[in-house]
Amino acid sequence: MNPQDVKTDALLPMTEIQIRQTREFVAGLEAGSQTYWDMVNVGDVLARDLHITPELVILYADCVEDYNPWYEGWRMNTWHIPGESPFGGAIVPAVMMSHFVLSVQFDHTKPFAIGSIHTFHDTELFEPIPVGATVRISCKAIDKFEKRGRRYVRHEVTVSDVKDGRTYSREVRDIMSM
Repeated sequence: MNPQDVKTDALLPMTEIQIRQTREFVAGLEAGSQTYWDMVNVGDVLARDLHITPELVILYADCVEDYNPWYEGWRMNTWHIPGESPFGGAIVPAVMMSHFVLSVQFDHTKPFAIGSIHTFHDTELFEPIPVGATVRISCKAIDKFEKRGRRYVRHEVTVSDVKDGRTYSREVRDIMSM
């Protein structure tokens, strides 16, 4: 069978809801979605707060298979525990917050941007985030540039504590817009 002969409905197991949602998503893209380059202006800032529960940390650590007792602020039949690490209590895996940047970087009130690729990433870690903290992830568009005929948007991301404002990490990331 040729790939062009495969129809969405032939990809099993797809429910009727999944088929409808897929068709609606594709129709939305065809109806005039913008590129990421078109949607973002230098100076745009988006931010969201995230409470980092022990369960969230364990789910993330399990997904990336990063089994370290430093992250364990939760135990079956005990639920929340203080945990132990060289920094005191349980801490958040160092790059976990990078996973959540996309939920901030893309404005959920706008149509989904078509064709973007994460091409550069530089992270500075200042101190560990304690499990149970509430952080603010702030993403600011700091530059738009072209390189070899391709368009890029550069962002600076900071992760800080909502209560006292201390900065846990900062990163710079580029998104290539198709």
